Amino acid sequence: MGRRMIRVAVVDDEPLARSGVLARLRGEADITVVEECRNGLELASLRRDRVDLAIVDVEMPGMSGLDGLAVIPRAERPLAVLLTAHDSFAVRAFELEAVDYLLKPLDDERFGEALERVRRKLGRDLRPPVAERFTIRVGSRLSFIEVDAVTWIEADGDYAALHANGQRHLLRESLHDLSRKLDPARFLRVHRSAIVRVDQVAEMLPRPNRDAVLRLRDGTTLRASRTYMDALMAALHRVA
Repeated sequence: MGRRMIRVAVVDDEPLARSGVLARLRGEADITVVEECRNGLELASLRRDRVDLAIVDVEMPGMSGLDGLAVIPRAERPLAVLLTAHDSFAVRAFELEAVDYLLKPLDDERFGEALERVRRKLGRDLRPPVAERFTIRVGSRLSFIEVDAVTWIEADGDYAALHANGQRHLLRESLHDLSRKLDPARFLRVHRSAIVRVDQVAEMLPRPNRDAVLRLRDGTTLRASRTYMDALMAALHRVA
């Protein structure tokens, strides 16, 4: 017998916004939408026995998405992915143990990463085994790079480039596919074109647009996009 589908509720007072989330979910073979809610009050009636995940707009008239989640007893609360146009709710989102916190307008790749986090929480992770080393092919020669040596990874067209031991190594694999082989507790996407090893971040300088500049321990500077900022902050606090 196959695994039960992941049951999802989409919670947003705006029909167009709900439609956008529903369209993204239609491409997920293991997900079924079982509820559509228009406000926090309807959200507050949901329980884990019939909904695995609530994708919730934070700001709604009347009872907000955060207040609706807070009403649900913790033991009965579905997993939650929060959506908002603002970043001022991040602290309360993590107090409510939200799986992820996405800024509008939604980025398809970032939305997909949030669903992968949900799958891991539910024990439905479909990602391949965590890589311990990478094979680099140069002509007929093969060399091997240990994951522990990699400090960050950048996109290079359709491929990815590993930065390890002060050298750059081209890996014939996309950044997206490669990210699925990395330990999510150690490596984090910080930009559409960059992944960092979290323990290599030495300094973060926020910018007015809520992006940030990261300085790694080897002196490398990278831009972190606002789309990934809340996940990055949570990861940095875990390794602090």
